[in-house]
Amino acid sequence: MEESFPRGGTRKTHKSEKEKAFQQSFEQDNLFDISTEEESTKRKKIQKEPAKTKKLKVEKRESNKFVREKFEILSVESLCEGMRILGCVKEVNELELVISLPNGLQGCVQVTEICDAYTEKLNEQVAQEEPLQDLVSLPELFSPGMLVRCVVSSLDITKRGKKNVKLSLNPRNVNKVLSAEALKPGMLLTGTVSSLEDHGYLVDIGVSGARAFLPLQKAQEYIQQKNKGAKLKVGQYLNCLIEEVKGNGGVVSLSVGYSEVSAAIATEEQNWTLNSLLPGLVVKAQVQKVTPFGLTLKFLSFFTGLVDFMHLDPKKGRTYFSNQPVRACVLCVHPRTRAVRLSLRAAFLQPGRPLTRLSCQQLGAVLDDVPVQGFFGNAGATFRLTDGALAYARLSHLSNSKKVFKPETFKPGNTHKCRIIDYSQMDELALLSLRTSVIEAQFLSYRDIKPGALVKGKVMTIKPYGMLVKVGRQIRALVPPMHLADILMKNPEKKYHIGDEVKCRVLLCDPEARKLMMTLKKTLVESKLPAITCYADAKPGLQTHGFILRVKDYGCIVKFYNDVQGLVPRHELSAEYIPDPESVFYTGQVVKVAVLNCEPSKERMLLSFKLSGDPKEECAGHSQKKKKAINAGQLVDVKVLEKTKDGLQVAVLPHNIPGFLPTSHLSDHVTNGPLLHCWLQAGDTIHRVLCLSEGEGRVLLCRKPALVSAVEGGQDPKSFSEIHPGMLLIGFVKNIKDYGVFVQFPSGLSGLAPKAIMSDKFVTSTSDHFVEGQTVVAKVTNVDEEKQRMLLSLRLSDCSLGDLATTSRLLLSQCLEERQGVRSLMSNRDSVLIQTLAEMTPGMVLDLEVQEMLGDGSVLFSEGPVPGLVLRASKYHRAGQEVEPGQKKKVVVLNVDMLKLEVHVSLCHDLVNRKAKKLKKGSEHQAIVQYLEEPFALASLVETGQLAAFSLTSHLNDTFRFDSEKLQVGQGVSLTLQTTEPGVTGLLLAVEGPAAKRTMRQTRKDSETVDEDEEVDPALVLGTVRKHTLSTGDVVTGTVKSIKPTHVVVTLEDGIIGCIHASHILDDVPVGTSPTAKLKVGKKVTARVIGGRDMKTFKFLPISHPRFIRTIPELSVRPSELEKDGHTALNTHSVSPLEKIKQYQAGQTVTCFLKKYNVVKKWLEVDIAPDIRGRIPLLLTSLSFKVLKHPDKKFRIGQALKATVVGPDSSKAFLCLSLIGPHKLEKGEVAMGRVVKVLPKEGLTVSFPFGKIGRVSIFHVSDSYSETPLENFTPQKIVRCYVLSATGPVLTLSLRSSRTNPETKSKITDPEINSIQDIEEGQLLRGYVKSVQPSGVLLGLGPSVTGLARYPHVSQYSLSKDAPYDRYLPEGKLLTAKVLSLNRRENLVELSIPADDIGKPDVFSASLGLPLPKQEGRETEAEERDHKGEEEKEERKNQKQKEKRIGKGREGAQLPSKEKKEPRKPQAKKLGKRPCPESGSEQESGNKRQRRAAPSEEDDSGVEVYYREGEEEVEETGVRPQEKQTRPAEAPRLRLSSGFAWDVELDSLTPALPPREESSDSEEDEKPEQATQKKKSRKERELEKQKAEKELSRIEEALMDPGRQPESADDFDRLVLSSPNSSILWLQYMAFHLQATEIEKARAVAERALKTISFREEQEKLNVWVALLNLENMYGSQGSLTKVFERAVQYNEPLKVFLHLADIYTKSEKFQEAGELYNRMLKRFRQEKAIWIKYGAFLLRRGQAGASHRVMQRALECLPRKEHVDVIAKFAQLEFQLGDAERAKAIFENTLSTYPKRTDVWSVYIDMIIKRGGQKEVRDIFERVIHLSLAPKQMKFFFKRYLDYEKQHGTEKDVQAVKAKALEYVEAKSSMWED
Repeated sequence: MEESFPRGGTRKTHKSEKEKAFQQSFEQDNLFDISTEEESTKRKKIQKEPAKTKKLKVEKRESNKFVREKFEILSVESLCEGMRILGCVKEVNELELVISLPNGLQGCVQVTEICDAYTEKLNEQVAQEEPLQDLVSLPELFSPGMLVRCVVSSLDITKRGKKNVKLSLNPRNVNKVLSAEALKPGMLLTGTVSSLEDHGYLVDIGVSGARAFLPLQKAQEYIQQKNKGAKLKVGQYLNCLIEEVKGNGGVVSLSVGYSEVSAAIATEEQNWTLNSLLPGLVVKAQVQKVTPFGLTLKFLSFFTGLVDFMHLDPKKGRTYFSNQPVRACVLCVHPRTRAVRLSLRAAFLQPGRPLTRLSCQQLGAVLDDVPVQGFFGNAGATFRLTDGALAYARLSHLSNSKKVFKPETFKPGNTHKCRIIDYSQMDELALLSLRTSVIEAQFLSYRDIKPGALVKGKVMTIKPYGMLVKVGRQIRALVPPMHLADILMKNPEKKYHIGDEVKCRVLLCDPEARKLMMTLKKTLVESKLPAITCYADAKPGLQTHGFILRVKDYGCIVKFYNDVQGLVPRHELSAEYIPDPESVFYTGQVVKVAVLNCEPSKERMLLSFKLSGDPKEECAGHSQKKKKAINAGQLVDVKVLEKTKDGLQVAVLPHNIPGFLPTSHLSDHVTNGPLLHCWLQAGDTIHRVLCLSEGEGRVLLCRKPALVSAVEGGQDPKSFSEIHPGMLLIGFVKNIKDYGVFVQFPSGLSGLAPKAIMSDKFVTSTSDHFVEGQTVVAKVTNVDEEKQRMLLSLRLSDCSLGDLATTSRLLLSQCLEERQGVRSLMSNRDSVLIQTLAEMTPGMVLDLEVQEMLGDGSVLFSEGPVPGLVLRASKYHRAGQEVEPGQKKKVVVLNVDMLKLEVHVSLCHDLVNRKAKKLKKGSEHQAIVQYLEEPFALASLVETGQLAAFSLTSHLNDTFRFDSEKLQVGQGVSLTLQTTEPGVTGLLLAVEGPAAKRTMRQTRKDSETVDEDEEVDPALVLGTVRKHTLSTGDVVTGTVKSIKPTHVVVTLEDGIIGCIHASHILDDVPVGTSPTAKLKVGKKVTARVIGGRDMKTFKFLPISHPRFIRTIPELSVRPSELEKDGHTALNTHSVSPLEKIKQYQAGQTVTCFLKKYNVVKKWLEVDIAPDIRGRIPLLLTSLSFKVLKHPDKKFRIGQALKATVVGPDSSKAFLCLSLIGPHKLEKGEVAMGRVVKVLPKEGLTVSFPFGKIGRVSIFHVSDSYSETPLENFTPQKIVRCYVLSATGPVLTLSLRSSRTNPETKSKITDPEINSIQDIEEGQLLRGYVKSVQPSGVLLGLGPSVTGLARYPHVSQYSLSKDAPYDRYLPEGKLLTAKVLSLNRRENLVELSIPADDIGKPDVFSASLGLPLPKQEGRETEAEERDHKGEEEKEERKNQKQKEKRIGKGREGAQLPSKEKKEPRKPQAKKLGKRPCPESGSEQESGNKRQRRAAPSEEDDSGVEVYYREGEEEVEETGVRPQEKQTRPAEAPRLRLSSGFAWDVELDSLTPALPPREESSDSEEDEKPEQATQKKKSRKERELEKQKAEKELSRIEEALMDPGRQPESADDFDRLVLSSPNSSILWLQYMAFHLQATEIEKARAVAERALKTISFREEQEKLNVWVALLNLENMYGSQGSLTKVFERAVQYNEPLKVFLHLADIYTKSEKFQEAGELYNRMLKRFRQEKAIWIKYGAFLLRRGQAGASHRVMQRALECLPRKEHVDVIAKFAQLEFQLGDAERAKAIFENTLSTYPKRTDVWSVYIDMIIKRGGQKEVRDIFERVIHLSLAPKQMKFFFKRYLDYEKQHGTEKDVQAVKAKALEYVEAKSSMWED
C-alpha cells in the first residue's frame, strides 16, 4: 500500500535495514582495490592510521612514462558500455541527435532513447498513423549547445571497421546507479517531462521507486526565461534540483530555477559514491599533483580524478599548484575501473547553461607547417595553430593508412600540412586531418556544394534507381537513370564500372536532408552557357541548356538546376505546327531554350525553342493573321477537300482557309463519327461547324451538335474568371491519362477530371470509361485562377441534365437522325449495292433463299439480284429452325451495317408475322432484345412483334458498363413507348424501364429436344463424310474403335464409322452393370444395322429420310437382334421417337442407361434406346438423404438402372421415370420433397416433381415440439414426407419420423392431435400460443384443435386486466398445459397453465416482481367470472382510476421483455412493485402481508411504495434457475463484456403512465390524477426519485452484463462501435438482418464493415467479403454477385477470393459456374498446386473421372518437377475417396516404383488401403514395405504401424509373427554392422 500511495507518508525503516544500507555504502566507498594504468593512486581507506608513507612510495615509483599513460586522452577504444559521460548536442535531426563528447569523440542518440514517455507517444503515433498534437519533434526539444548526461548504450563496428558510439539520454539508464533511499535534497539530477498534471509536471528521473514532481510555480521562471512562455512538453530535458524528499525517497519535489540549478554543487552530505557519481556534477576539489599532461584532483574528501590538458582552464594556463582549491565538473565515470575525469573549463561550472561556441570560422581551411604540440599513442596528436589556439587530430587522421603511419614524425615541434575538418564543442578545439585525400578533397560537406557546379567523383554502385557516386569524405551523390547520358540507357553497367572517375554537374543539393543529385548528360556537363540556378537568374532573352521533364499536349516542361523549371508553350515548340508534341519530344531530352518571360515571385517562367528572331514580332504576326482569318467560337460552313486517316481536310468558306475536322468531332456519338467519315466525300459541304482554335496555318474544327448549341446559347465561358464551382459545361475529352481525363471546352479552356470523380462506378482503367474526342458534360468542382487550372467531375450523379428518360430519348433520336443522314449520303452513290443498303430499313420483310449453314450455327442467304449483298442470320435468329440450302425463307431486317456493308436479318416467327395493333404513347410493354449496337438496342414487343429502338445510354457521360450490367440478345426488357408509328427509320422509339425489370434469356423449348450440352464423341464426327449404301437390317462386321460409358464406336469396312448403343449389346442387362464394358477395343464384332443418326444434328433418322445415306449407322449386337430376320428390324424405326414415347404406359418398368447428372436442372438424364431419352428427377432417385446429397457417388455414367415410367415429360421428347416405384402421392405414401417456402408460426410449403404442392403444419414438423420448430428449414432443403391427405389441390403432409420411418420406433414426445377425440381430461399437452383474447390465451394443440386457458389459469402471478399479456406470451411461444375440461359437442377444450398444475416453471418469470395472490383471492375467481352487471362495471371504473394513481409507482407490466430477462445482482436493494389484482377484495388480501403502516384509503396520497430487502432477494434467487428454462431458445450471438445506454436519463426512467386509450375512459378521468400529483408529499417524491435511480442502475447493470445478447440493430451498432475490426460481429449483424429477410440492410451492413475495418486487418476484411459473396449468391442476381466478386478481387489477395467463390458455388450446387471459375483460376494461377488439386476433387465429386485425369496431366505439365510427387499422391488420395479405387492403386504403385524411398507416399498409401481394402491387401503392402532398404528409424515406424494394425484386426499369432519379423530385421542389421 505504501508503494502505491507514497504521497505525504514516510517509509519506516527497520534497524537491520539501516545497518545494511550503511554497510553497503561503506563497502562501495572502500572496495576500490582495482589498480590499472589509468589510475594508480588508491584512495584512503577510512581507518585510524593515516597512509602517508604508502602514498610517498607510490609517487616515487611513478616514472614520466607512467604519468603520460595515466593522462592518456579518451579514444573510442577506451569507452565501454555503461560508461556515464557528459556530452553536448551538436546536431538535431528528426530521428536522432549527434552528440559531441570529450576529447574530440562523437556519438548519436536515437529518438527512442530520450525517455520512456516519449517512446510511448511515438508508438501511439505510429499505431494511429496520424500526428499526435502533444508530441513534438526532436528539433523542438533540443538545440545545439545543450549539455546532456549520457550513457554509452552500445559500440557497433560498421562495415568499414569504424566504431559507432550509440548513446542514451533515458533517465532510466543514466540514473539507474541511484536508489530512492540515496536521494537527498540539493542533489542535481537530469530528467525528462513524462506528463502534464493539474498542478505541475511529473518528471521521469529514472530512479526506481521514486516519483518526481515539479510544481507549476517552481517551473514558471524556467518557462518564461528558457521556454519562451510555452508549457513544458513530454520528453523535454531538464536539469532538476531536489528540493524535498518524502517517504524515504518515495516522493521527490523538484525545482528547475535557473539561479538555483547553476549554483548547485555536489557535497559530502549528499553521500555520493564512485558507483553513483554522475557526469555534469560540479564539485569543490583540491589539486593533488601537477604534471605536464594534466592534473590529479581530490574531491568529495575521498575521491581522486584526472583533468587532461584539454580541460584545463585556458585562462589560468600552467599556474596550477598543489593543494590549490578549484571547482571542477565531472566529465565521465568508467563503470569498471571507477576512473573519474573532470574538467576545469568555466563553461561547465554552471550547470544548465548551454555552450556558446559551436563552430570554427576556418572550417575546411588547409594549413601549412602546423607544429605538433603533443602526441598520444592511443588517441592522436595536438597541434598549435597560428593564432595560438590548440587543435587536435585523431589517430586515424594522422596518416593515409595504418601501414604508412610513423609515430616518430609527431615529436613536439615537427610541422605538418593539415586541414580543419570539424570542431569539438566539448573541448573547444578544431579537429584536423593530415590525410592527403581529405586535404585535396574538393568538398568537405554538403554545404560546400552549389547547384550547377562541376564535380568529380568515383562510381560506387549502379542500382535500378540510379548510380551512386562518391564525391568526398562521407558525401555521396545520386545520378538518376534519366541523367546517365543524353539519351536513356538500357545497360548503364556497360559504360560505367565501379571505381571509374566521372565528371558531373550538380542538379540539386539539400544539406539538411544530405541529398545530392547530379547529371552525367554530356551536353549539360560541357555546356558553356550560363546555368539557371534560381528564377532570378532567368532574364528575358537569356539562352541556356536544360532538359525536358514532361511532354504534354499543351507544350514541354523544361527543368534546370536547383528545381527551377519553365514551360515551352505549344506555339513556341517549333516554327512549324506540331500536332502531337509527344511524338517529337521525349522526357530527358537535352534542349537549348531562350527565356521569354520570368516571374520569380510566382516561380513561373515562359521559354521558347525558337531561338532565332524576336519572339515579340512573331506573336504580333500571329495575332494579325487571326484577325484576318476566323475567331475561335465562330460557326462556319466547310467544304471537304480530302479524307485522311484521322479526319477530314477542309476549306473554311468563303475564304477557303485550310482547316481540319477530326473524325471524333463529327458527332456527339462515338460510333457515328467513323460512319460520317466513311460516307462524306471530297466536295461535300458541311454546315454549322464550330471553330475550336486556329494555329500553325490551319483551323481546328468541330461538328458536335452539343458543343455548337452550347456556344450558341452562350454557355461557353471565355476565361477562368467566368467559371465558378458548380457550373455545368459541355466539352470533349482531350487527353486520357492514368490519373484522370483532361476535358477541353470550345473556348480553349481545359480542366482535369481526376480518376476519383470521373465516374460513380469504380474506375480500374481510365481508358475503359472514355475515349479521346468523346463529348462529355462536366461539373466544375474547383477553380484556381492564379494557376489557370480547374478540377471537374464527370460523375452522372453530379452532371445530371434533367429527367433520364427525356435525355435518353433525345440521344436516341439524334443518333438515328444522323444515321438517316448517312443513308441519304449513301443513296447519292452510283453503286447499286450501296443504294440498296440505303433503302433497307429495320422491320422490312424479305423473301430470301438460304445459301449455306455456317459452322457457328448462323445462316447465310444468297445475294439475289444485287451482287455483293451479304445477308446473314445469327444462330439465335435462326430460331431453332431446320434450314436447307436452296430453301426459301421469309426474314425480317434487323440492322444494316453501313461500314461492313452487311444486313442482319432474323427468321423469328414472331418478327416475320408481326401483328398490327394500335399502340398508345407512354404505354409500357415487355420486349425481347433482338440486336445490340453500341449506342442503342433493338427489341421486339412481345405482344405484336414490332421492332422498337431504345438508347443504352441516358447521358453523354454514361458510356461504361460492367459485364454484369450489359444487355444480351434474347434478354427481356420493359419499354415505355415514345412514338406509336415507325417513322423513316422503320423503328418505334422507346425508353427502357428500370434494370430490375430485365429478365434473363429464355432457352427455347423446341431446342430442348436436342440436348445442347451433349458432348459429341469426336470419334463419331471423323469419317462421317463418306456416303454409305447400308440399309436397316443389314448385318455388318467391324472392329471396336473406342468404348464410352453409353456407346461403343465401331469401324466398319470402307472406313465407315458405326455406333452401338448400350441398350443394344445384351438382351438381359443386370442392374448396376455397364454393358459397354463387355466389349474390348480392337475386338471384331458382327452387328445388325438398326438405323442411322444425322451427322449434323445427331438425331435418329428413319431409312425413308433423304439424308439417310449420310448418317452414322446405328448397330446392334444383341443376340436376339442378330437372330431375327432382317425385315423385322426394318419396321422398328419407321415410327418417330415421339410416337414411340407415347407407347410407354405409366407404371411400366424399363431398363435405362445413365448418360449424365444435370446439376442445374437436378435430374438424371438416361437413354432407354438410342432415340428414346428419359429423365429421372433427383427426388425420384432414392428415399435416402445420403444418395440425394451426393447422387454422383451412387450412380455411375453408363450404369444400367431399372426405372418405372411415371409419364411423358411436358416437352414430349423425354420419358419421365422414377427409381422408387410409381410416383402417385396418395394417402399413406412416403416421398421426398423440396421445401419451397417457410411460413413463420404456420409451417412449410413443399414441392414435388411435376408441380404437386403440399403443406406441413407446425405440429407435423417433428415428434417433439420446440421453441423454434422451423429453424432448420430453408428453401430448397430436401425433406422426407408422409402424405396424410391427398384430397384437394394441396396435399397435407407430415415430417414426423414416426410416420416417415415407422420402423425406427422413435420416441413421440408430443402425440398427434388431429381432433378433440385424441384428448382426455387431466392430460398434459404442449402447444403453441395462437393469440391472446379478452377471455384468455388460445393455445394451438394440433392443426385443427385449439384450447383456451382463461386468465386465472394462466399463471400463479396476477397481472392487471389491461396489462399486455401478448408481450409475455407472444404468438408461437411453446407452453405446457393441463386439460381441465372437454366439451366434445361444442368442440371446447379448457386448459390450465400455472406451475403447480403442470409441474413446470411458471410462464411469468419471478423477476417481474408480480404478486402472488393468497388462496382466498383464488376462490373469488369463479365468482368474478360469473358475476355480470352494473356492480362489476362500477368496480372496474374505480379500479382503473386507482391504477392511474399508482401508475408512477408500478413498473412490472411496463418493463420491456428484454429487460425482464436480465438477471440482477442479489446484493442490490429492490423496490417492491405495486400489485394490480382484479378486484378490491383480492387487493386487500394480497397486500396484507406487505403493508407496514399505510394511511387509510381516503387519506391516501395516491402513491404507495413498499420497501423490502431480504424477502424479495430470497424469492428472486430461488426462481432464477426456472427463469432460465422458461426463456425461449435464442440463436447464439456474440456476447460483449460491457455496454452503455446512450439515451437513458433519470427523467426517462420513471415508468410511463399506461397508454391513454387503455387507462382512461373519458376526459374527466384525468382530473383526479392531476390533483393527486399536486398533493404528493416530499417523502413520496424522494421515494420516487430513489426508485428511478435504482431503475437506472438496474438498466446499467443489464447493459454491462457480459451475458447480454444483442436483440436489435441498436445493440449491434453499439457492439460494432466498441469492436470495429471484429468480422464476427459484423457477420452476426448481417445474419440478424437476414433472419428478418432485410437483404438490403444486410448489404448495407457489409459495406459499412468494409469501410470501417482497418486495412491492416486483411483476414477480417476477407471474412466480410466472403459473407457478402454468400449473400449475393443466395439472395442477389448473377450480376450483383459478379460486381461484388470484381471488387473483392481488387481489394484482397485474388487467389483467396477465387477459392472462396468456388466453394460458395459448389456448396450452393451451381456446378457449371464453379467449373467456369476453376478454369479461370487455372489460367491465372497455373503455378498454384492447391488449385489443381481442388479442381480435381471438384470434378471427381461430380463423377467426371475422365476430366479429373486430364486435369492431373495438365497440372504435371504446368507445375515444377519437385511438386509432381505430391500432386500425384494427392490425386491418388482423391481417387480413393471419390473415384475409382483401382485407378488410385495404380497411381500409387506407379509413383512408388519410381520413388521407392518416399516414406510419406508409402504412409498415405497404407492409410488408404487400411480404409478401403481388405485384410489381405493391407498385409501384402506391409510385407512389401518392411522389406525395403530404408533407414532404421523409418523401418521402426513401419514395423510399429504393422504391429498396431495386427493388434487391432489380427489374432495373437499374427501379432507374434510381426514381432518375429522385426527381430529378424534387427538381427540382420546388427550382423551387417559387425561384418
